[in-house]
Amino acid sequence: MSVKAGIIGATGYGGAELLRILQSHPVFTISAVYSSSQQGREIASHYPHLSHLSLTLDEINPAKIAKQTDIVFLAVPSGISAEMAPSLLEAGCTVIDLSGDFRLKNIDQYEKWYKKKPAPKQWVDQAVYAMPEVNRPAITRDTKFISNPGCYPTATLLGLAPVVQNNLAAEGSIIIDAKSGVSGAGQTASFGTIYNELNENFKIYKVNQHQHIPEIEQMLFSWGYETPITFSTHLVPMTRGIMSTIYVSLASSIDQSSIEALYTDFYKNEPFVRIRKNGIFPATKEVFGSNFCDIGLSLDNRTGRLTVVSVIDNLMKGAAGQAVQNANIICGLEETAGLQFSPVYP
Repeated sequence: MSVKAGIIGATGYGGAELLRILQSHPVFTISAVYSSSQQGREIASHYPHLSHLSLTLDEINPAKIAKQTDIVFLAVPSGISAEMAPSLLEAGCTVIDLSGDFRLKNIDQYEKWYKKKPAPKQWVDQAVYAMPEVNRPAITRDTKFISNPGCYPTATLLGLAPVVQNNLAAEGSIIIDAKSGVSGAGQTASFGTIYNELNENFKIYKVNQHQHIPEIEQMLFSWGYETPITFSTHLVPMTRGIMSTIYVSLASSIDQSSIEALYTDFYKNEPFVRIRKNGIFPATKEVFGSNFCDIGLSLDNRTGRLTVVSVIDNLMKGAAGQAVQNANIICGLEETAGLQFSPVYP
């Protein structure tokens, strides 16, 4: 069995990670790569580290892409996917979209938070928001359109799912303090992400305004948590990684060992979620380059507040790795296919 995969937006960081994963995938083969601005160029002219891949960037032609691929990864910025995905789907493509354009089912919320024109509602409704560990039943062999979760929501929701789904989170108590490496901002230069601004510095940004807030709340609300969250994001002078430190008051009495047992049982069959033992907390370096989400827990008996520390590689579990994980599922493959590699350390 061989599945032909295409990548639109192959010159972005998410696209480069897809190339890194798919080149050694046991079933997927890279049939073509596409770019809206660099067609005709070798991928190695943009990414010299991929000079061993003989791939030329092709034009984005939906009808042609449908003939060349069995599945296409859409790794373009938000705002562009909204225009591009419908044409691909109408041409018969199976699409996994890495942007935020189809994650929010309320298109008014999308316009409010993303400050962009939303995608047509009919396509937003068709997109399956796919985070396998918490909504695997929605991802089937018949799924033709996947909306891949955001990086911050992935780390945060995986950290919260066991307590929220078991009705242990007190309403109005969730506070999330998240930090990300600079690759999450993409390749477009801005004053806030240049070396002189970030080196030996630590910056908060989009305070109470981050576009991932409604995505996190959308899932929490579907689990029965009814109040808004407080969510802060920071840029750290490192390339990759997200640490989401989550504070949640518990609605009922429970001890540390019971919390650990809850999380361990919740994720016992999930190959990419690793729960740390009591007193051991994960670091971003410990998931670098991998599809793992590592979670550490501490219950403060004085306050009744649980601290959850969840770390991922934002370009992997937060983007390309989760996209391939979803592609494996809809193609009927082992979920771990092509993703069974250890983090890069140190």
